Amino acid sequence: MTRFYFHIRDGARYQEDPDGTECSDQQAAHEEAVVAAREILAVKVRQGEVIDGQVFEITDDTGTIVERLPLKSVLRIE
Repeated sequence: MTRFYFHIRDGARYQEDPDGTECSDQQAAHEEAVVAAREILAVKVRQGEVIDGQVFEITDDTGTIVERLPLKSVLRIE
């Protein structure tokens, strides 16, 4: 298991994840980020906030960014 950190970047603002989450691999970390992104977006939609611009920066336990996931990319709009 590797500890991954899910930091949120929103323009110049940066919210660090100090605790991280243990995941079996990078794909599991991606799936964890998708679930968290949907939860964050649901709150923003309910509060009438803008949902553009926020990005998860997923890092491994060495601090290397392994993925950048724009939160809005998890929305399914047909």
